[in-house]
Amino acid sequence: MTAIAAVPRQRLVVSSLGLKLAAGLVLLTVWEIGVRLWAPAYVARPSGIVMVLAPVLTSARFSGAAWATLSAVIEGLVIALVVGIAVGIAMGRSFLADRLIRYYVFALFAMPMVAILPLITLWLGYTDAARLATVVFAALFSIALNAADGARAVPNEYLEVAASFRASRARVWFGVVLPAALPYLLAGTRLAAARGLIGAVLAEFFISVDGLGTYILYNSRSFHHNEAMVGVLVLAGCGMGFEALVNWTTRRYLPWYRRDETPR
Repeated sequence: MTAIAAVPRQRLVVSSLGLKLAAGLVLLTVWEIGVRLWAPAYVARPSGIVMVLAPVLTSARFSGAAWATLSAVIEGLVIALVVGIAVGIAMGRSFLADRLIRYYVFALFAMPMVAILPLITLWLGYTDAARLATVVFAALFSIALNAADGARAVPNEYLEVAASFRASRARVWFGVVLPAALPYLLAGTRLAAARGLIGAVLAEFFISVDGLGTYILYNSRSFHHNEAMVGVLVLAGCGMGFEALVNWTTRRYLPWYRRDETPR
C-alpha cells in the first residue's frame, strides 16, 4: 500500500514542478517579446541578462557589494534573534512585561522603515553602522512578536511538569518555553530575514554605502538595466535560499510541524 501510494505522490510532485517551469517560461517569453516590441533598448530583458550574467557575477565589484549587503543582513539577524527572543519570551510569559512594552513593539513593527532612516543617519551618520541598525530595526519586532505568541501557546502540561521538578524561571523560559515556541520563531525568522534584506537595500539606497542596493541604483541610473537586474535576481535568490533553509530546518528538526503539508 505504501509503495502504491507513493506513485501518485511522486507524479504530483513532478506535475507541480512541470507547471512551475512552464509558467516561468511563459513569463520570460512575454517579458522578452514585450521589451523588444515596446520598450527602449536599454530596458532589461531575459536575453540581455543572460549575456551579462557571468561577467557581473565574476566581477570583484559585484562580489564586494553582495558580501557587504549579505554580511550586514546576517549580522543584523543574529542581533535581532538574540534580542527579539528575549523580548518576546518576556512579553509572552510576564504579565508586567507584556503590559509595559507590547504597544511599543506593535507601533515600531508597523512603522515604515523609510520613516526611521533619517533618524538613524542622524544618530549614526552615513556609515555601515546605520545600515546594520536599519537591518536590526527591520527584523527585530517580527521575531519578538512571534516569540511572544509562541510563549503564550506553550501547553500548560509542560509548565506543570517543570514546576513539579522545581525548575527555576530561567530554566522554564529557555528549557521549556523556547523549544516549544520554535515553530513560531521559525515563522518570525522567515519574516525577519525578508524584512532585514529589504532594510539593508533601502539603507544603501538612502545612505550610499557599498552594497547591492548601491550597485542596483548606480546601474539603473546609468542605463545598465541588465546589470542592475542581475543584482535584483541575486537578492531574490538569497531570499529564496533562506526560505529553503528554514523549510529544511523545519522538516529536519521539527517533524511534527507541517506533517500534513502537501509536497511542493
